[in-house]
Amino acid sequence: MDRVGAPSGERPAVHLVDGSLYVFRAWHSMPDEFFDADSHPVNAVHGYARFLCELLESAQPEHIAVAFDASLTSSFRNAIYPAYKANRELPPPDLERQFVQCRAITEALGIHLMIDHSFEADDLIGSTVWNLRALGWRSVIVSADKDFGQLLGEHDEQWDYARGLRWGPAGVHQKLGVHPHQVADYLALCGDAVDNIPGVPGVGAKTAAALLAHFGSLDSLLERIDEVAFLRLRGAAGCAAKLREHGEQARLFRRLTRIALDAPGASTVDVLRRRPGDRDRLDTLCEQLRFGAFTRSRLRALLR
Repeated sequence: MDRVGAPSGERPAVHLVDGSLYVFRAWHSMPDEFFDADSHPVNAVHGYARFLCELLESAQPEHIAVAFDASLTSSFRNAIYPAYKANRELPPPDLERQFVQCRAITEALGIHLMIDHSFEADDLIGSTVWNLRALGWRSVIVSADKDFGQLLGEHDEQWDYARGLRWGPAGVHQKLGVHPHQVADYLALCGDAVDNIPGVPGVGAKTAAALLAHFGSLDSLLERIDEVAFLRLRGAAGCAAKLREHGEQARLFRRLTRIALDAPGASTVDVLRRRPGDRDRLDTLCEQLRFGAFTRSRLRALLR
């Protein structure tokens, strides 16, 4: 497995999984040939269950949590900026139903579930990372989402499970050209189309990285904006004018791109310890979801 700047510390690790990402991936990649006992589609559930089995079998984590989004329209970010994620369609009923089933499988396996209607999965994971770091634990964030780069401390790492890639803080710089503590500023400047955050007009990824390499932070950049026009930067004068015009908007965008560290994430390690699980509930789910014999045996084998 490739590792880009991955940490080598011996601190105990907790795995924090961006569950919604893997449900959406399964929804888009699995064929529409799986149905539950009530004839509802369950392709996303089948794909998510396979992912979860593979993750637990390969990593064998003693401490793990899976975070799900339940705040597509009710996040605190929507109150700050109504256009936040307005480009995304709400999950159709068939997918919403499968999210509930994926959460049920997660809990039946004895895995701690994190979900909140005001904070997103990113915030729940970020707050957990922050809480456990103070207790001497390192975090392995299982997700391909670039936003998580801002959370990586010296001993943490991110794991893009599907691609078999893992990286630590140095890997964030290799990928984006900025350090973890600059990621929120970087996204505020160049924008994030996935979340409908436009950024500063005319400031792309390379320009944002160059500006932060020179000034260090968005605040310092805006305080020293008169210097921008004299940088060896293509279109420097125009960039300076755009920053003057949209500087306060960039600060607003940073409130959206910065992962919250005061969300109701896990505050103790014991909460994240894998529990024995619920065999009866798991068997009922397997029957309802019409899992095949192989998937059922894999899931049962993961019960403690």
